Amino acid sequence: MGEVVYDMRELKRARYAVAAVFAVHGAVTGSFATRVPWIQDHASVGAGQLGIALAFPAIGASVAMPLAGRISHTFGARTALRGLISLWTLALILPSLAPNLYTLCLALFTFGATAGMADVAMNALGVEVENRLDKSIMSGLHGMWSAGALIGSAAGTLAAHLGSDARLHHALAAAVLTVLGLVACQWVLDIKPTEDEEPPPRFTLPPRSALLIGAVGFCAVFAEGASLDWSAVYLRDQLDTSAGLAAACTTGFTLTMALARIAGDRIVDRFGAVRTVRVGGVCAALGGLLVVVADTPAVAMGGFALLGLGIAVVVPLCFAAAGRSGPNPSQAIAGVATITYTSGLVAPGAIGTLAQATSLVVSFGLVTVLACGLVAFAGVLRAGDRGRPKVSPASAAVPDPRP
Repeated sequence: MGEVVYDMRELKRARYAVAAVFAVHGAVTGSFATRVPWIQDHASVGAGQLGIALAFPAIGASVAMPLAGRISHTFGARTALRGLISLWTLALILPSLAPNLYTLCLALFTFGATAGMADVAMNALGVEVENRLDKSIMSGLHGMWSAGALIGSAAGTLAAHLGSDARLHHALAAAVLTVLGLVACQWVLDIKPTEDEEPPPRFTLPPRSALLIGAVGFCAVFAEGASLDWSAVYLRDQLDTSAGLAAACTTGFTLTMALARIAGDRIVDRFGAVRTVRVGGVCAALGGLLVVVADTPAVAMGGFALLGLGIAVVVPLCFAAAGRSGPNPSQAIAGVATITYTSGLVAPGAIGTLAQATSLVVSFGLVTVLACGLVAFAGVLRAGDRGRPKVSPASAAVPDPRP
């Protein structure tokens, strides 16, 4: 990318702008997650079929993510983000329109593809702003994503409580979020490639340095995906709650994640990444245990809230550790992203398949075991001091395969 010098006022404005984009991205996810029971009923699918369908967003994301780097290279970071975030917000309309399993899978594939490309573009710009500020902001940016998810899920809770048709709810939400995303993109960094800069490659395997760090991220994203997609279904099916209270459980989960991520940069600076993740792992494991043994909605909702608190800062810390783990930070970051998206691919289907074979209680027993993995393997996030090499949005999105 061409090197442009920005003053501090421009960088702060760009930080707030990319934070707003993170919030818009999260709001789409929250809006979708709270209406999963409605979508399940509308498409007439069972738990196992829903699990299959919920794997398709991650499949779409994994397939489409490498394209984000090329799009940014071709159009520049600002224009690319403007287009990709708009595709993502408008894709919210698709799942609620699906009348059966096959169309639901297609809708969710498209939903995930647009999500993944927008996710890569906004995280790459977040890394660029963090490097230019020389100050940790990634946990806070992910906190804004969770805050957006909270707002989206709160609106979804209200819509579910009122018995609103998800097609109307999602059409209105998509229109509002598209406008907000386009407005925010006006002030992100407008980074463009130099004339002789080669476009990023389409695919490369994660480097070895990313595997253990990615494994920690895998555990956290598995728990996050399982809770976002299945918490409302869990309360409805296992504890026989109303649609409104089931949706409120998802809201509680996203609330604790949002609060922990917003406070995460200060907490990590004070206690360190390893200690933060270990304590978080204990909280997440306790939360998973409460979900498994819950015989009332209040206990289960408390368990999901603890899960959100425990896993909140893990993924941002994994990206930070990857950037300091070897001679090629951009390749390590992209490798961790690939592994975490694989977790997002595996989690919904694994939960649904295991639930069909046994029960949702057993499925969240698996989530609890993986949460214990955060405690056991947090040490791999100890990767030197906070100094980070500079990486451009394109290189952070898709790594260079050359040695």
